[in-house]
Amino acid sequence: MNEYLILCVDDEREVLDSVLQDLDDYEEHFILEGAESVNEAREVIREHAANGTQLALILCDHIMPEQTGVSFLIELSEDEQFKHCRKVLLTGQAGHEDTIEAVNHACLDFYISKPWKGDHLREVVKQQLTDFVIENDSNLAPWGRILDTERIFKALADNRMSYGE
Repeated sequence: MNEYLILCVDDEREVLDSVLQDLDDYEEHFILEGAESVNEAREVIREHAANGTQLALILCDHIMPEQTGVSFLIELSEDEQFKHCRKVLLTGQAGHEDTIEAVNHACLDFYISKPWKGDHLREVVKQQLTDFVIENDSNLAPWGRILDTERIFKALADNRMSYGE
């Protein structure tokens, strides 16, 4: 399987650790990293991209010291290399206008408000990763036992049908 990166960004270490803990089931099949700032997130993304690891999913807080999460997600969506990654805003402080800005720039795939429930977060991440691999990975079969099995096998069947035409 390809190596894909899940990156969680939050300037509060306790929150970041909690998100990473909620997602540790994905560590067997994805690289799971955390960053406490947008600058640190850029560095993590750069390092992994240099090693050929593709950013699959970013979960980002909104209110951070040097740059907001929404502006960072917009930045990523405008970069050809990262526009295909799934972008989730995980925050308790994004206002209505911030959320509208993110949606209007087509840089937000999902919004989760804090505090979150671990099961809900894991399900959202599973669905977002399923979307990502269906759209970006030509070898879907191995993902069937890890992500949304029904959707992966439907995509496999759809791919077979389109190749048979």
